[in-house]
Amino acid sequence: MLNAVEMIIFLASILGTFFWCRSESREDNRKVEVRVEALIQAIHTEMKDFHGRLCALEEKNKGK
Repeated sequence: MLNAVEMIIFLASILGTFFWCRSESREDNRKVEVRVEALIQAIHTEMKDFHGRLCALEEKNKGK
């Protein structure tokens, strides 16, 4: 059987691994959020550019 010291070491290692995994997960989530925000901003910019080009084409073809 495990004695008290071995049990404490075992529990400490499990808890340490658990909290390390949580901190890594949170860091990964923060990185993903930053990337998603950048992608959303790029999509908005592209939508504005596309809308501007579309309006220019409509104005150009309106006179025909």
